[in-house]
Amino acid sequence: MKVGVLTLPLHANYGGNLQAWALMTVLRRMGHDVWFIDMARYRTRRWRIPFILAKRVLLKYGLRRSDVVVGKGLLDGRQRARHERHARRFIADHIKPRTQIFHSTEQLSREIGESNFDAIVVGSDQVWRPEYAPNVEDYFLGFLADTRKTRRLSYAASFGTSEWKFSPEQSARCSALLKKFNAVSVRELSATTLCREKFDVEASHVVDPTLLLDADDYLKLLPAQERASHSAGKLFVYLLDKDPSKQGILNAILMKTGFSSFDVNAGTGGDDAPDTNIAPPVESWIRGFRDADFVFTDSFHGCVFSILFNKPFIVYGNPQRGLARFESLLSMFNLAQRMIDRAESVEELLEQPPIDWRKVMDILNAERAKGRQFLLNALGG
Repeated sequence: MKVGVLTLPLHANYGGNLQAWALMTVLRRMGHDVWFIDMARYRTRRWRIPFILAKRVLLKYGLRRSDVVVGKGLLDGRQRARHERHARRFIADHIKPRTQIFHSTEQLSREIGESNFDAIVVGSDQVWRPEYAPNVEDYFLGFLADTRKTRRLSYAASFGTSEWKFSPEQSARCSALLKKFNAVSVRELSATTLCREKFDVEASHVVDPTLLLDADDYLKLLPAQERASHSAGKLFVYLLDKDPSKQGILNAILMKTGFSSFDVNAGTGGDDAPDTNIAPPVESWIRGFRDADFVFTDSFHGCVFSILFNKPFIVYGNPQRGLARFESLLSMFNLAQRMIDRAESVEELLEQPPIDWRKVMDILNAERAKGRQFLLNALGG
């Protein structure tokens, strides 16, 4: 079958790019001709960046909003350019060769029919979070004509939060569109309730597509020089938003464990720091999990890859980015206690018995089988 994968536009985001690659890889291994549907019009236009930055600075310093973080990497154009350059190269190598680009809903409506997709898979990532997906109805396949025979399904689609963000009008339209789907699955357990109560649709709960592959699949992405090199430290720090509270937790972990740390993210070095230290290629990010003895993160996919690589971790739950994703993932593997929000919790957590990775992997293997079977059934395989 010719299958299109529709997710949020790809950019300098490790987890977002890897979840798209993972889902496409799984579908190809099932024997399908897989294409990425690139919603290019959603990319942030360069002329908007100064306004976005000004808004964040105003919120943080003018209105004293402590939940808004203005990171050094965000404000430093040279660092961000490095990050985007690495991301573009990964996308070009692993996703772009099988991509169709669209700039408007009208173009989608006109040209998807000509592309003769047998099926379109919506997901994963926060495709059903309106503030992340302008014209969210596109992610409910509103551009597909009712006369099209294309199979409609979602895989691990996410609302990103357990709070309802749709307007009454959006709720009504998206409910009608979702009822046309052949199969619906979501990434968070809370999302099954939202689908039932808000859309009157039953949804299956499945794992993020990155979890359908194993650690070796990701290590194969590493070029020879990355496989041979090793990170300088034992504690891998991957934080999307840095603030004093997280620094306090990091200091407590370092004091308790005695580990040296290495940081992989924008804004972790000066202007002359090498690319490998500031927002490095995705391959170096993956290598960070391979090399770590411990991980501290506030990222959903930071949790995912800690689990994939069987690395003990602590995650700082980020309410602004949405806690439902973390809670659903961690509870699935009986790891809810790994999420904390204060330094005082570090000592208590590190004194608990180590993670039983055999039990975790047993759960993961069962969830992988469930996710793959959902795709097989939904695509008529």
